[in-house]
Amino acid sequence: MTAAMKLGPRGLALIKSFEQCRLTAYLDARAKDPRWTIGWGHTGPEVVAGLVWTQAQADAALVADLARFEADVTSLVRRDTRPSEFDALVSFAFNVGSDIDADTKPEGLGDSTLLYLHNQGLRLRAAREFPNWDRAGGAELRGLLRRRFAEAALYLED
Repeated sequence: MTAAMKLGPRGLALIKSFEQCRLTAYLDARAKDPRWTIGWGHTGPEVVAGLVWTQAQADAALVADLARFEADVTSLVRRDTRPSEFDALVSFAFNVGSDIDADTKPEGLGDSTLLYLHNQGLRLRAAREFPNWDRAGGAELRGLLRRRFAEAALYLED
């Protein structure tokens, strides 16, 4: 298991480049479970129709959300992980979910073939898994595919 790691500037830049910051709550209808979202992709029970945030609130929520995903990824990896790999895995989990639960259904990073291959040290095969996660609401999305290719490229850096 790797020691606790922090998202680096390349990972943060990648996340921000694909997550638009919206200061008014919107319904993310393409999500597996449509949910109200605000800021840099923040969801939660406090996010409801009509909610408006300041930029400072959106940025603070991003910091808190990223800390949770950093901890999740740290708990899921079972080998030493390069900073670029960690950044890509955090971006991936931030977008699709950590999937830390008892079942083995791949609903996010936790039960994914991507994580399995990463933990086996099979970097190239793991990187090839990113593009397989290019769907939302059952539809293939070009934006998600672009994000997955960017994550795969980051994963292979260093």
